[in-house]
Amino acid sequence: MQIAQRDLPRGKIRLGAILLLLLLAGCAAPPPYVYQYIPGYTAVLQNGYAVAPPAAPPDVQVAIAAGNRITGMPYVYGAGHTNAEFDTAYDCSGAASFVLRAAGLLDSPIPSIEFRSYGADGPGHWITIYARRDHVFLVIAGLRFDTGWTGGPRGPQWTTRSRPTDGAVQRHPYGE
Repeated sequence: MQIAQRDLPRGKIRLGAILLLLLLAGCAAPPPYVYQYIPGYTAVLQNGYAVAPPAAPPDVQVAIAAGNRITGMPYVYGAGHTNAEFDTAYDCSGAASFVLRAAGLLDSPIPSIEFRSYGADGPGHWITIYARRDHVFLVIAGLRFDTGWTGGPRGPQWTTRSRPTDGAVQRHPYGE
């Protein structure tokens, strides 16, 4: 027996449509990363290194300094996951872990997939993590810190180059 749409109460149809829209919205990737300079808030890129905005909180300034410290290091899959203060190479999650650990926002290195549940949901005010099952990158004070899709060699580096975020979720450290 088929039920015609006219036989269903309007409230149930609307509720079903709303639930479907919410479900589909939850599956959508965040918008692509696009650098937008905002004076006093956004970090700038100078000779491959990030310069923190003066108004950035201390942990954000430390995170940027940590990213600068490993900028240009080689990319090696699985590297950067030791508890050593400094490694000789980094993969995406090793680089993200290094930066967040230096800023006191992470206790020990974690793989990309664990960044999908790290911290709080959504974009942060100063630090946003874009995490997929197989890749992670950071946006700190508006500037992207990534090991790929930069137009240069693979390895940790800062860039203003736009990047798609298919399959990623946005997370941020608590309080950021």
